[in-house]
Amino acid sequence: MKKGFITKKLRTGKRTLEEDSSQRKIERIQGGKFTWLDLQNPDREQMEKLAQEHNLNSLNVEDCLTKFELQKLDSYDNHFFVILHFPPLSQKVGISKNSQLSIFVGKDFLITVHQGDLNPLVELVELCMGDSDQERKNRLLEKSPGYLLHEIIDVLVDDLLHTSRKIIANLDEMEDRVFDERKSVARSISLLRREINRLRRIANPLKKFVLEIAKNIERYSDKEHEELTLYFDDVIDHIDKVIETLEESRETMEIYKDTDFVLSTEKTNKVLGVLTIIFTLAIPATVIGTFYGMNVNLPGGIGDDVMFLGPFTTFVIVILASAIPAILMFVYFRRLGWISS
Repeated sequence: MKKGFITKKLRTGKRTLEEDSSQRKIERIQGGKFTWLDLQNPDREQMEKLAQEHNLNSLNVEDCLTKFELQKLDSYDNHFFVILHFPPLSQKVGISKNSQLSIFVGKDFLITVHQGDLNPLVELVELCMGDSDQERKNRLLEKSPGYLLHEIIDVLVDDLLHTSRKIIANLDEMEDRVFDERKSVARSISLLRREINRLRRIANPLKKFVLEIAKNIERYSDKEHEELTLYFDDVIDHIDKVIETLEESRETMEIYKDTDFVLSTEKTNKVLGVLTIIFTLAIPATVIGTFYGMNVNLPGGIGDDVMFLGPFTTFVIVILASAIPAILMFVYFRRLGWISS
C-alpha cells in the first residue's frame, strides 16, 4: 500500500479552512523566551511557510487546514502537536458544532490555529496584543510556552464549565415545563439531550489529552515543571467537574424523557377514553335513526296515526328510545369506574 493512501481517502469530502477566508488573521506576539503565533482561518501557503520555519510535520499541517478532525496528540523531537475540541460560546439555536483548536508547542514557540469562534482564546490574544492588563500580559509572556498553553486551556475549560452550568439552568426550567400539560416539551428534551451528549463527547477525551499534554510539557518547561504539573492538575479537576455535571444532567434528562412519555401517554389515553365514551353513548341514537331512515313501516313512523302524546308523538318516541339506553350505559360505566366522578 502506498504511503499516504489512507490519509488521502479519509480527507475526501472534508471541508478545509481555505474555503472560509473571512476574518483571516495572523498575530505574532513576542514573549520573553518564545514567540506566540495565533492563526485564524489560515490558508495553505501560510501554514506551509510556518511548517518550513519551525520544521513541522506536513500531516499535522494538513490536519490544521481541516475543520473536522479527531482529537489527537503527536510528539516529535523538537515539538509536539495536539488537536482539541471545544464548544463555541455563540452559536445558532438547534445547531450544534465543535470548534477545533490545533496547537504546536516547541522550546521557543507556540502556534495556535483555530476558526476565531473561541471567544476566550480571542480575548487572550487581544490582551497580549494590547496594554489593557499589563500585569497579566507580562505573566503570560515572560515564562515558557508551557505556561501560556496552560492559560489557554484553562480559560477554554472554564468556558466549558460555564456551558455545563447553563445546562443545569436549562434543566431547572425543563422540570417545570415537563409537568405542565399545556406545553409540549418533546422537541426541547431532544435538543437538550443532544447538547449534553455533544459536550460529553468533548469533555471525556479532553481529560485524556490534557493529561498527555502535562506529560509532554516537561521538555519545554525547565524548572517550571513541578509548578505546571500543579496547574494542569487544577485544569483536570475542572474537567472532572464538567464530566460529573454532564453525567448528572444526562441521567436527569432520561428521567424527564420517561416522565414526559408517561404523562403524554396518560393524556392521550384520557382523550381517547372520552372520545370512546361519547361514541358509545351515541350508538343507540345512531341505530334508532338508521331504522327510522329505512323505507319500512315502524311504530310511530310516517303513515301511522299514533297521537297519544300529541302531534310530536313520533319525535318523543325516537328521543326516548335513544336516550334511555345511553343513560343506562352511562350508569353502568360509572359503576365499573370507567367514568370518574
